[in-house]
Amino acid sequence: MSRRLIAVAALALAASALTACSGSTAPEESGSSSSDSGSDFGLVKDGTLTVATEGTYRPFSFHEDNGTGDLTGYDVEIIQAVGDKLGLTVEFQETQWDAIFAGLDAGRFDVIANQVTINDEREENYLFSAPYTVSPGVIIVAEDDDSITSFDDLAGKTAAQSLTSNWNDLAVESGATVEAVEGWAQAVALLRQGRVDATINDKLTFLDYEKTDGPTGLKIAAETDDAGEQAFTFTKDKQALVDAVDGALEELRADGTLAEISTKYFGEDVSE
Repeated sequence: MSRRLIAVAALALAASALTACSGSTAPEESGSSSSDSGSDFGLVKDGTLTVATEGTYRPFSFHEDNGTGDLTGYDVEIIQAVGDKLGLTVEFQETQWDAIFAGLDAGRFDVIANQVTINDEREENYLFSAPYTVSPGVIIVAEDDDSITSFDDLAGKTAAQSLTSNWNDLAVESGATVEAVEGWAQAVALLRQGRVDATINDKLTFLDYEKTDGPTGLKIAAETDDAGEQAFTFTKDKQALVDAVDGALEELRADGTLAEISTKYFGEDVSE
């Protein structure tokens, strides 16, 4: 059975179990569907899904009008669509990447929506939704730098990376010396200034950066063999919420919403 079918089956089972033991709660409205009764299931406090996101990570989570406008982005729109499917109010808490997991652990929010890549280490500590982005990692260098054409070439080079990201792990594994930064914007700034040799990040992040800020004087030097999968991230006690989110994502995939949001930001469907 596929991961998506398992998630939908788990959602249905959780809904049945909760309905069977909810005699003291308000009666279910006639004609309501499982996807719009998430708040009735007690998935989140007061029917509000509290979402951690950076707000500075274009095109995934950023403010329009050069940072002065509304919060928007690929991740923002998808989690808002999930909230709509579940009948939940979505409230964002903008948090720097390096503090985002600590905030989740402390219960400051219910979920992280910020292009978190699924990996073995994180799966030991957190639960993940079904992936909503699939993309390889890339090495970005100055366009006139031909000394780096593979990940092996990073040995002895300096790479600008956020210390808690999976890209930092890849840089270290490749032998690079890491210059710690707060995020993508600072990493490419250092690269364009010639203060570091490279940075590793998601390919979609670079393509959007090149489209919106180009020509940047940067290029892709190499790609990972395997594409990364990004998903919404939860603490281990949120299985019922994960199942509900997976069910909503499956509906959004089936009705074309995920493809529509993907095409808006990247020109193609990057959700699978």
